[in-house]
Amino acid sequence: MSSQLLMIEDDTRLAEMVGEYLGQSGLVVTHRADGKSGLAQLQGPDAAALPDLVILDLMLPDMDGLEVCRRIRSLQGPAAQVPVLMLTAKGDPMDRIIGLELGADDYLPKPFEPRELLARIRAILRRRTDGGTPVAQALRFGTLEIDRDARTVTVAGQPADLTSYQFDLLVALAERAGRVLTRDQIMEAVRGRELEAFDRSIDVHMGRIRAAIEVDAKNPRRILTVRGVGYVFAKQQD
Repeated sequence: MSSQLLMIEDDTRLAEMVGEYLGQSGLVVTHRADGKSGLAQLQGPDAAALPDLVILDLMLPDMDGLEVCRRIRSLQGPAAQVPVLMLTAKGDPMDRIIGLELGADDYLPKPFEPRELLARIRAILRRRTDGGTPVAQALRFGTLEIDRDARTVTVAGQPADLTSYQFDLLVALAERAGRVLTRDQIMEAVRGRELEAFDRSIDVHMGRIRAAIEVDAKNPRRILTVRGVGYVFAKQQD
């Protein structure tokens, strides 16, 4: 079955070009030209009709992409978990960081190569489907439980709010508990291939994960920073 994508982009010509290119790889793109109609597409009653991924432009005529991303993550039900790939202005790292903080799974600066867009889309979709390989039982560390089948995280029985990409980052660390991983190793484990380190965006995601699973995100006990190297998931129980 073809993956269904929703592209929220006011540049109709660009959207048509992207839709045609991705269509050659078996991806079906639905286009919406503004934030309001894009959000409406995600708020229908049929969860089965939700897209597998949203391509979201930062600059839209009615509201900026950051606000659209924030509203997507505040939706009820499965729509809030749809991965978001944000298209941002080249040379504007602050918008990218804010987008990640608001829940975007990845970003791509304009102008971009269509092949890179396709590679990033495939990486996100691959993470969601897990390539059809069997998934082991849930990972448990004291009150923290990571259910890889259901793709949920709970802390003391309460759900933790993570994006699809952040969930995969957490799993990559937890599966290697006690091992210090560089940023490149973490990115490679999640993406299945090494694309680019994207400046310090991995640190933004780690901050969001800590805020979701740590008792005190400023003094973390689970995800520890190893200065000059990367991160380690601590094995200790609560």
